[in-house]
Amino acid sequence: MSAGSVLFDAPGPRARLRAHLYTALFTLVLLAVAWFVFRGFADKNQWNGALWKPFIEGATWSEFLLPGLLNTIEAALLSVVIAIPIGVLLGIGRMSVHRWVSAPCGVIVEFFRAIPVLLLMVFAAELYFTYTDVDSETRPLLAVVTGLVLYNGSVLAEIVRSGIKSLPRGQAEAAAALGMRSGQIMRSVQLPQAVSLMLPAIVSQLVVILKDTALGGQLTVGYTELVRSAGPITANFNNSIPTLIVLAAIFIVLNYLLTLAAALLQRRLSRSRRTPPGAKVVVNPGATAGTGAGVAL
Repeated sequence: MSAGSVLFDAPGPRARLRAHLYTALFTLVLLAVAWFVFRGFADKNQWNGALWKPFIEGATWSEFLLPGLLNTIEAALLSVVIAIPIGVLLGIGRMSVHRWVSAPCGVIVEFFRAIPVLLLMVFAAELYFTYTDVDSETRPLLAVVTGLVLYNGSVLAEIVRSGIKSLPRGQAEAAAALGMRSGQIMRSVQLPQAVSLMLPAIVSQLVVILKDTALGGQLTVGYTELVRSAGPITANFNNSIPTLIVLAAIFIVLNYLLTLAAALLQRRLSRSRRTPPGAKVVVNPGATAGTGAGVAL
C-alpha cells in the first residue's frame, strides 16, 4: 500500500472520469461568461482603440495615475505603520487580567469595528475641519488615515487576540512554572510564536487597508487617491469601463506584490520557528468572503 493511499482511497476510473467532466464543464462555463462579458463590452464599443489610447500616453500616467497611486500607497503605508502597533496593544490589552485594562480595550475594539470605514473617514474629516487648524491640503490624508487606523486597528486587535489564544495552554503554563510573570510570558513566549501564525490573517487585512484607501476619494473626504485621480481621464475621454479595468489591474498587481512579500516573510519565519503542536485556526474578523477569512494553523 502506497503512502498516498493510507489517508484516502485512490479515485477509480469512474471518479476520474467525473473529475474530468466537471473540469471541462467548469472551463466551458468560465469561457462562456468571459465571452458574454467580452461581447457585452464589444456591443457598447468599449474595446474601441480611442478609449484605450490615453493609457499608452505618458502624460496620463505622469499627471493622473502615478500621483494617485503614490497617494494611495502613502495612505496605506501610514495606516499600516500606525494600525499594527495599535492592534497589538489593544489585542494584548484585551487579554489582560486587570479589568481596568481589558474592559476599555474591549469597548474600543467593538465600537470601532462596528462602524463603517467611510463613516469614520467622514467623521474625521469634519472633526479636523471644525476643531483643528490643520492645513486644507493635509486634512484629507489625515481623515483617510484616521478612519483606516481606527477600524483596521480594531480588527487587527482581534487577529492578535485570536492568534495568541490559538497557542496551546501548556506554553504559558510551562513558562509560569519557571517563574515568569504574565508580561514576560506574553513578550518572550506567546507573542513570538503567534506572529508566524497570525501573518496570513494580518496580510489579508493589509490588503483590505490598501483597497479601502479608495473610499477616501469620496467627495466628503476629498482625498486624491488612485480612483479619484482617474476622474479627469473618464471626463475627458468618456471611457469609464477601460479606466476601471486599468485601475482594477493596478490594484491586483499591488495586492499580489503585497501577498508575495508576506509569503516570503512567512517562509523566513517558518525556517526559524515551528508551528506549536495543537495550534488552532485564526479567523480574520474583518475579512469578507473571498479575502482569506480563515487560516489553518
